[in-house]
Amino acid sequence: MKRGIFMAFINKKKHYKALFLICLVMLFFLIILSSTLGVADISIKQAVYILLSKVPVVRNFINLESIKPNHIIIIHNIRLPRILLSSLVGMGLSVSGVAFQGMFKNPMADPYILGVSSGAALGATIAIILNFQSLFMGFNLVTTMAFIGAISSVFIVYSIARTGNKISTVTLLLAGVTLSFLISSIISIIMIFNRQQVDKIVFWIMGSLSSASWKYVGTILPFVILGYFVIYLFSKDLNVMLTGDDSARSLGIEVEKTKKIILFTTSLVVAASVSVSGVIGFVGLIIPHAIRILIGPDHRVLVPFSALGGAIFMIISDTLSRTLIPPNEIPVGAITSLFGAPYFIYLLIKSKKQVK
Repeated sequence: MKRGIFMAFINKKKHYKALFLICLVMLFFLIILSSTLGVADISIKQAVYILLSKVPVVRNFINLESIKPNHIIIIHNIRLPRILLSSLVGMGLSVSGVAFQGMFKNPMADPYILGVSSGAALGATIAIILNFQSLFMGFNLVTTMAFIGAISSVFIVYSIARTGNKISTVTLLLAGVTLSFLISSIISIIMIFNRQQVDKIVFWIMGSLSSASWKYVGTILPFVILGYFVIYLFSKDLNVMLTGDDSARSLGIEVEKTKKIILFTTSLVVAASVSVSGVIGFVGLIIPHAIRILIGPDHRVLVPFSALGGAIFMIISDTLSRTLIPPNEIPVGAITSLFGAPYFIYLLIKSKKQVK
């Protein structure tokens, strides 16, 4: 009996590994395909050669003489950093969504629930109306102000919810929602008095990766990668916390410490993501929820698969945003909402039927 259970567990683990490998291959081919799409006509073969030309050792066997120099520049300096940035943003938001849903024991929680997006939007709005177009340490000040605004919002919400060394998740949620409404009101008032900047503010809030660069990729990369590993390390704790805080404590989990670490980690990841992309909705809500339906609630599996799912979803969404009506762009937040909102409504209707 015990041997049968053990073998079933091993087989299930092998199944997940194979599925994860398939998803990785899909992500790789999606990056190649996305790099060929755009105004410039670049074939898949040329894109592969250009991408491989940057891989150590392999580049010694690659000849780019038959490829136009401007195509090489387009792939290396414009499309590839944007594709990688979109994948990192998708990973960051999805993994943060998993962490929040586990911590709050609510599959409808998302990374913006603590007012991170509102704080980032306020910071970006202030930078836009003050006409901060200069660079700070190589970054656009709008991005810098958005990051500061996001972190400040989380700090305010945390300060309101904290009681001694404990954090009430209910108070945390209520404080986040209330602060979001307050900040949204402030942004609306600012927009009324600065009508000439409304288009820029709205476009930023709707989300865009048009300003993507290697510098932004290098900046967000450590936040997302370290955030992923921290959350994955606490995946077992999140599994136990789903049974309730009291049960988790009785099993030796330091609930309050875990909450603080997850809150701090996810806040940094989401703040970094939002600061370079604007407010992109539904990624951190829908992707973890969909992955949970497909493979189950075990965070040891849910976290890595959500990271891949978020990356794939964001690459597809951003590719559509820049290729549907060239040379103009649709805000990527509008694309993700176009996919995410109907799916979310479907889930709500499905859950309502199950209750009946």
